[in-house]
This record gives sequence, structure tokens and C-alpha cells, in this order.
Amino acid sequence: MQGKALVLFSGGQDSATCLAWALENFDTVETVGFDYRQSHSVELDVRKTFLAELRDAFPHWSERLGEDHMIDMGLLGAISETALTRDMEIEMTEAGLPNTFVPGRNLLFFTAAAALGYRRKARHLVGGMCETDYSGYPDCRDDTLKSLQVTLTLGLDSRFVVHTPLMWIDKAETWKMTADLGGETLVDLIRRETHTCYKGDRTTLHAWGYGCGVCPACDLRRTGWERYKAIAC
Repeated sequence: MQGKALVLFSGGQDSATCLAWALENFDTVETVGFDYRQSHSVELDVRKTFLAELRDAFPHWSERLGEDHMIDMGLLGAISETALTRDMEIEMTEAGLPNTFVPGRNLLFFTAAAALGYRRKARHLVGGMCETDYSGYPDCRDDTLKSLQVTLTLGLDSRFVVHTPLMWIDKAETWKMTADLGGETLVDLIRRETHTCYKGDRTTLHAWGYGCGVCPACDLRRTGWERYKAIAC
């Protein structure tokens, strides 16, 4: 693929893998993060370190990696009553979804990214959403994002394409994609310098990365790592 891509880069494993995928597939790549007053805001802190180390470790990608953007989405945090935006325990809700679901998050993220992409002439939007290993979030579904792609294209009167490279693979396959894209160097970089834990815990470096080890995000990351290593061996 050619052209310019804008990657929704949170600082987590999935979006970091998608960033590597975009750098392998597009001429120019920019990144955008969102501060929505998330309780695990440490993910925003690791972004700069990851980007700097990525440039150093992969010079051929560094040439393609452009500007990083940060968008204040405090409104989302203000209107959300979730375990990611409030001090509350993670649990299931009456709707059958975990209370880590932030309603409208990905819809707003892609809309803001498209507005930024319109100005930056980046018509390819890349996100780490997945319908295989996920918690049932409706705004991670393929149908949702395909529909949003049409809406963004119509609303901005400019052709946008939403790419979700992880949509149909699980966490073990995500680790394998990482290895395929950048070898053990990239695997180790993502293991050390990304953050997925909902609790924002970076006190212990496990084999699979930093985290509390018990929240749903850590559980997915750990079990995916264990399956990946079992297959790799």
C-alpha cells in the first residue's frame, strides 16, 4: 500500500503492533494518542519512550515515521461512568458488558483522527480493534468500523479507509505478527515499553510485560503470550 497513514497509538500492545504494520505498509505514518482522563494514564507516558526506541531500533521505519499528536478528549472521561474513568472495581454490568467499556470511545477516537487526518492529508486510519480476543465492546466490531468508515467518508467528503490489522486474530497471533514484522527486537520492545494493564501497574515486569497480572487486559496479554511461546517453541 502507498500513501499516508494515521495510527491510533494508545501506548498499548495492540496499537504498537499496528504501528509497526503501518510502517511496513505505508510511505508515511503519523501517530495520534488520546487523553480521556483514563485511570491507566501511564499508557500515555510510555508512548514517547516507545516511539524513541522504535526509531533507534528500526532506522528504515524511522524514515517513514512522522509527527506524533495528542488530542485532549477530557469530555469523554467527564461523561463516562466506567472502571477506566472512575475509581471502581472491574465487574460485569446489566448490559452484559464489563464496566471497562467506555461508550462511544472508538467512535469519537476515529472521528477525531479523521478530522486530524483531513488536515494532515492522511486518509488511512489504523486502529488495533479486534473482534477475536476482546471483551464484547460493540465499538470494536468489524461491522461498526466499516459503517463508520462510510460515515467519515461522506461527512468529510473525502475517501477514508479504516484499517484494523488485528480484527480476526487472537493475542497469540498478534505476538506472532509482531515477530514477523520486527523479529525478537520488536517483540522485546513491545513487551517492555508498552502498557495494557487496566490498573496502570508498572511495578513488575512479567515475561509478557508490565501489569497487575489479574485484570482482564493482563489476562488476555498473558495467555496470548503463553500460547505464542508454546507455538514458537
